[in-house]
Amino acid sequence: MTNPRLAGRYAKSLIDLAIEQNQLNEVYADIKFLQTICISNQDFVNVLKSPVIKSDIKEKIIEAVTQNKVTKTTDLFLKLLVIKAREYNLPEIVKAFVEQYNSINNIHQVKLTTAVSISKELEQSIVNKIKLVAKIEKIELETAVEDDLIGGFTLQMGDTFIDASILRDLNDVKKHFKNNQYVHALK
Repeated sequence: MTNPRLAGRYAKSLIDLAIEQNQLNEVYADIKFLQTICISNQDFVNVLKSPVIKSDIKEKIIEAVTQNKVTKTTDLFLKLLVIKAREYNLPEIVKAFVEQYNSINNIHQVKLTTAVSISKELEQSIVNKIKLVAKIEKIELETAVEDDLIGGFTLQMGDTFIDASILRDLNDVKKHFKNNQYVHALK
């Protein structure tokens, strides 16, 4: 069960602790590492969310995955989550931490989805254009490839969504044919 308010509170506590210990960037790197694991390994997330697996086993699994890869602060935080039986909220806490970190550092998340993979030069050109048009300094670009788009791209930044895909164009044409005013006028 998702609990964004709880995730936000835990993330805020970890950010405050990291700032207090002057380790915000190091802890952020740890959280990005954990985010990568949570996204790429659904089995790890399923273990964390399983009510059947005992907390001491979960703690050993987390320790095996993160051993010598995270700071002491992050390690202790993960142990606290297990003690408080909140380890199942780790993916949400990680997401909330990244959002809060980005807000503190004025970093804007941008998701670019294209029909085919694009070059790093084109990605950088798009980032530069967004910076110029939106008048923002820092952008974290996430890219994805979806064959369904046929061509073009979609771009999402915060609440703004731009759909410049061939799929959208085809759907628009389909709507126009469905609502053909000339055929209705003849009836």
